[in-house]
Amino acid sequence: MKSIVALLAVLPTALGLAGATPDIGATPAPITQCAPAAHYPAATTPVAFWSTEARCAIVPAGAGGVNGPENFGNKFPGEGGVYMAIVHVAIYDAAVALDGGYKPYAPTAPAPAGASPDAAIATAAHDTLVGLEPQLQGNIAIVDADYAAYLAAIPDGQAKTDGVAAGHAAAVGVLALRQNDGRGCTTTVQQLGLPPAGPGVWQPNASGPVLGLCLPGMRPLAMTSASQFRPGGPNALTSTEYAADVDQLEAIGGAVSATRTPAQTDEALFWTDHDTRQWDDGLLRLAAAQGLDLVQTARMMSMTEVASGDALIACFDAKYHYWFWRPYQAIAGANTDGNPATTADPTWKPLGATPNFPDYPAAHACIGGAMVQALDAFFGTDAVTFTLDSRAPGVTERMRTYARFQDVVKEIDWARVLVGVHYRNSDLQGASLGRTVGRYVVGNFFQPTS
Repeated sequence: MKSIVALLAVLPTALGLAGATPDIGATPAPITQCAPAAHYPAATTPVAFWSTEARCAIVPAGAGGVNGPENFGNKFPGEGGVYMAIVHVAIYDAAVALDGGYKPYAPTAPAPAGASPDAAIATAAHDTLVGLEPQLQGNIAIVDADYAAYLAAIPDGQAKTDGVAAGHAAAVGVLALRQNDGRGCTTTVQQLGLPPAGPGVWQPNASGPVLGLCLPGMRPLAMTSASQFRPGGPNALTSTEYAADVDQLEAIGGAVSATRTPAQTDEALFWTDHDTRQWDDGLLRLAAAQGLDLVQTARMMSMTEVASGDALIACFDAKYHYWFWRPYQAIAGANTDGNPATTADPTWKPLGATPNFPDYPAAHACIGGAMVQALDAFFGTDAVTFTLDSRAPGVTERMRTYARFQDVVKEIDWARVLVGVHYRNSDLQGASLGRTVGRYVVGNFFQPTS
């Protein structure tokens, strides 16, 4: 394997980025290429580098570059998680083809001894991203340029040739499984069966596009169907549990709240970042901190990303099955819900922006539950220190450290209430669904060969 240090010394110049300095706590200056080496300090291995490259190609920069101006993708967090999972299983299969030890995700032949890991991982990620077109809408030209610069820094020879061939084979195998998988659908809310307006029924916000419409019909990466683990429905509008959730939201989740503390406000805003970026960067920091090797890093990333991607498919299947209304709709319409314990307030607004799709279950919680379940299985313990950062506007504590993986899920479950966009029950049910999906993924995929 060639020197990673030598590669990273060449890449910033090859990409026109000499002098860039990494800073986790701040967004980098706008550039024309992703350059994970310049913008992510832990991207000193081929898996970390190309995981970050995939993230940049999938996550949008956001208004004013809020998600990171190095990003050039177009996927909101729900779909972004699925696309990341597809790329990571190709990376995993390439790593396993080189070093063995684990069952590949797609049928993949072993690579010749001495094949370059850098060339294999780069080619697997690049070719998979190219194969995911046209959904990435032309931005793949940036990935092509980064790939060319990356390969140019690898010495020519049989090792490089064999590595490229192994990465290409891994990408071909994964892309064959994702043919006609539901990406890029033209499904509308009407085609999904939008119910007539009424108490408890979510209705789209006309000010922006409805998101996640492809996910209920998208073929999962591990589950047998999107509805395989569909949870029971939300609490009945007339129940005491529903009234308690609404009252709690009205008091603590509003744009103006007399009960939410400044620390709780910071916690709420922390989790308004684009969570595909947030989780990917955190996972790569974890791999670096734990000293994981090539295959173990690829395995951890693929386990968590597939668990998250399938949890999102399951989550949006449930969202568009139950069509449950959002808190701002529920609080304004509380005089129609048939529950004497709720009080209508048409002036109430949440602390954060409400995503334009139904409430139940909570997607952030689905992701968190799935990610943490996969991490627990990978490390064999919940007691692992883990850090996540946030670039969301208004956040003062940019980096949070957790002593246990499950602490992340507990925080998410409260944060989405504190920001006013989900009921407590939706968070708890979302986390439970994520854990169920995560258990299924780690129990059926990415297993040792013996």
